Amino acid sequence: MRIGELAERAGTTTRALRYYEARGLLPARRTGNGYRTYDEADLRLLRQIRTLQDFGFDLEETRPFVECLRAGHPEGDSCPASLAVYRRKLDELDALIGELAAVRASVGEQLARAERARERLVAEAEVPGGPEPVCELGGGEL
Repeated sequence: MRIGELAERAGTTTRALRYYEARGLLPARRTGNGYRTYDEADLRLLRQIRTLQDFGFDLEETRPFVECLRAGHPEGDSCPASLAVYRRKLDELDALIGELAAVRASVGEQLARAERARERLVAEAEVPGGPEPVCELGGGEL
């Protein structure tokens, strides 16, 4: 198949395919008249790349999976190098989850503090002569 058909079947662009080719992830076979030509194995490579990128893998992280498929393995993730990339990605995701959990806890603490402060302002406003609660962002009363 030619580059346009491969791009359509893989759900990508011809520009992306040329980029993958330049990065050595997609073979660069040419016909006698210079047209790029691809087969079903190339489509499998592209689907592997796209799936991994959908999972958050960067393009270079897909290389071991592509090489595994090219080596004749039925799945691109059954080779030791692919398994190592999975492990590194899981470690990375675990670290990000930890960071996000810490940020979430901080935001939750800030929200609780802000709600307590607002409740104090409202309570003080109910006292005759107390301050009127004012929203700092909108300038109106709470």
